[in-house]
Amino acid sequence: MQRERLVKVLVVGDLGVGKTAIIRRYVHQVFSHHYRATIGVDFALKVLHWDSGTVIRLQLWDIAGQERYGNMTRVYYREAVGALVVFDMTRASTFQAVLKWKGDLDAKVALCNGHPVPAVLLANKCDQQKHGLCAKLPKLENFSREQGFLGWYETSAKDNTNIDKAIMHLVEHIMASDAEKPAVDSDPNRVILPTPNRRQSRCSACSTLHTPPREDEQL
Repeated sequence: MQRERLVKVLVVGDLGVGKTAIIRRYVHQVFSHHYRATIGVDFALKVLHWDSGTVIRLQLWDIAGQERYGNMTRVYYREAVGALVVFDMTRASTFQAVLKWKGDLDAKVALCNGHPVPAVLLANKCDQQKHGLCAKLPKLENFSREQGFLGWYETSAKDNTNIDKAIMHLVEHIMASDAEKPAVDSDPNRVILPTPNRRQSRCSACSTLHTPPREDEQL
């Protein structure tokens, strides 16, 4: 019998960095220049046949770029066991926001051992490098290590550059550690919400109330 593992990964970053495009490319192998800005949160599912005994139901949660300034991210982050932090290589302001997003993650969600959820940094839109900030960016290898990222990748949803590789790096780390598991739930269409009138926990594997999302919340 195969074991099913539900893995929730957050995709965060400022407005317009290409989070939705990255998810669509990875899940559906499609790309468009015309994506509407995400409002609140959307999510998509990718089923991975990890090995002969394990199926991973990978949920990628697309968090709207403006949500860092609101109070709902704590709800959206619950039960996450990994994150992709995305910036746009053509806009310096989105790189400057990376540490704010990383700090938001570390403050609002953690694994049950108290460690931050593992995160990978994506320098997106590398297909536009001639218009980008490559010469102005600090050495991302040292930067990502110093800031607690698992690593970093130059990515392009348009050219399908390094997206599979980056996500696989994160998932492999999650499965290798396999120390902190979310609540047993093989239904990918369930959304974890906080239990009313109870003190909230930062632990990403402690929620018990499950409510199906609305149809308009699908990617």
